[in-house]
Amino acid sequence: MLEDFINAFKNFKSNKTRTFLSLLGVIIGVASVIVITSMGSSSTKQIENTFGSAGLDVVNVSAGFMSRRGASSSVVFDEAARTELFDNIADIKKIWYKNNLNVTMTYGETSSSVNCSAIESGYLEMYNLELEKGSFFTVTDNEEGTQKIILNHDTAENYFPDGDAVGKQVILVASKTTFTFEVIGVLKEQTTGMENGSAFIPRGFYAKKIKPNPAAANVMVQATSQDKAVSLATEIKSYYTEKTGSEYYVNVTSMQSMLEQMSEITSTMSIMLSAIAAISLLVGGIGIMNIMIVTVTERRQEIGIRKALGASPADIRQQFLIESASITLLGGIMGIIVGIAVSLAVEYVQSNALIISWNACLISFVFSVFVGIFFGLNPASRAAKLDPVIALSGE
Repeated sequence: MLEDFINAFKNFKSNKTRTFLSLLGVIIGVASVIVITSMGSSSTKQIENTFGSAGLDVVNVSAGFMSRRGASSSVVFDEAARTELFDNIADIKKIWYKNNLNVTMTYGETSSSVNCSAIESGYLEMYNLELEKGSFFTVTDNEEGTQKIILNHDTAENYFPDGDAVGKQVILVASKTTFTFEVIGVLKEQTTGMENGSAFIPRGFYAKKIKPNPAAANVMVQATSQDKAVSLATEIKSYYTEKTGSEYYVNVTSMQSMLEQMSEITSTMSIMLSAIAAISLLVGGIGIMNIMIVTVTERRQEIGIRKALGASPADIRQQFLIESASITLLGGIMGIIVGIAVSLAVEYVQSNALIISWNACLISFVFSVFVGIFFGLNPASRAAKLDPVIALSGE
């Protein structure tokens, strides 16, 4: 068998153009599969990095369009609703209420409209947000409604370019009322995650000074574990649907389920495109079969001589099968190299982290060899069936 491999590569060397054309379809097919799967894996990873790992155990609940229209069965997210969720649904670790408001924030000569979030203590920590300076809100801050504020990195940089925000007093105008807040913390710059508020104040202050006993605009329900997030979202949706008689009174979203759906879509698209790319392997296999048939015709005398010297049909069949498989073996290796090189180039241009799917490399390589054997079987069988007398009688 080793001798057959050596002879096969000698034949490739003596017919370089024909060999290259035979390899081309295999190389393109294998490389295409690797590039597509690598880009799909990289896209999935990029989506995960964009949202971040924090918050994947959180289910977001908000009023649906029927509640916003003031329907009779509108859901109100007050303290009673918080208690109901704890009492009726399992796997809940913590529930946070949040309200958003647009305020005008002023410090010195800098004044602008800011998206401000009224949050409960522990909310920022739940999303794994880190402080650049200062401290987070305490339970006392929320209970007493202290006039303290935390700024995100960009807002702090805009108002305090010297980086001395903590301890300063800023003026907020909300609901036509002016309040003074002390900056107690500045968040680190965030490149991932779902929480992108510009400024944060204790929800206790919002409930006492801006809107007494407010219903929450957003409810963040944290599951006992990340694995429970998707099922928890389903349970909450079912609970409110049964309670109100309609599924449109609340919106329930889970970042974990959204990521899973996006990953599933990306994977499906990658598989479809890879299947399309694999067609070029089949086309290459047909080309190999045609070339092997021509090769058998050209080498009839060689076949006749080998048979006259005692070679069996099985030996002849093996010789040409190995030659056909060797072409796709070589094409598969070159295709993997080209695929990885192209993937590196694409990811470099896009400035994304490269994720090579080694399973795709292995599968496409094995498939390419299989294509060589499958499409080489017919020419090899023809060679094995040649009568040595007829084979030696002419070209």
